[in-house]
Amino acid sequence: MNVLYEDNHVIVVNKAASEIVQGDKTGDTPLSETVKLYLKEKYHKPGNVFLGVVHRLDRPVSGLVVFARTGKALARLNEMFRAGEVHKVYWAVVKNPPPAPEGELTHYLLRNERQNKSYAYDSERPGSKLARLCYRVVGRSRDYYLLEVTLLTGRHHQIRCQLARMGCPIKGDLKYGFPRSNPDGSICLHARKVSFVHPVSHKLVEVEAPVPVGNPWQSFEMFGSPVPSAG
Repeated sequence: MNVLYEDNHVIVVNKAASEIVQGDKTGDTPLSETVKLYLKEKYHKPGNVFLGVVHRLDRPVSGLVVFARTGKALARLNEMFRAGEVHKVYWAVVKNPPPAPEGELTHYLLRNERQNKSYAYDSERPGSKLARLCYRVVGRSRDYYLLEVTLLTGRHHQIRCQLARMGCPIKGDLKYGFPRSNPDGSICLHARKVSFVHPVSHKLVEVEAPVPVGNPWQSFEMFGSPVPSAG
């Protein structure tokens, strides 16, 4: 487990693509339980360890997950996520070039619960939710483009759905139209950066997660910055 930030109220972890954040029907050990065990052993805590889940990443996605270590932090972080006061930046690997080097995407997303999938429309549909994000191309390899995505709203599968609607499905994401899966079952979407005002100290917290090891992440020529290091 890769802990990137930790204090008495908040802990931020770099999630591997194979991990689930909370328990589900698979019965696999979730990241939340791994973090609890880490805290219990590190601080020699008796009994149950408190840990609040304030947001989730899809299982095949890697990168930053924020957890609350106290009830006070949990309540405030929940409100901050709901109000859009936690700023998240993602990196996505795509095969097709976007129509412009940077831009803003606005769609209306309609979630299909049975399929566990969202559909993007240009105009509002009954039950749909407004979805907005900004993207820019930050790297190029022989075969792929690296996009930096800033979320302006938080919807189900928003980045996966909107990039696919733009004609740029994420590498490995069969559900949203990429032709081949990745060997490890991941998709090439990484929660790269998170920034927020600390719920208790009110200081600015900024955390950046190293990208996964190996290709395609290490193959990019970055525009204006060095090739990212692996974590």
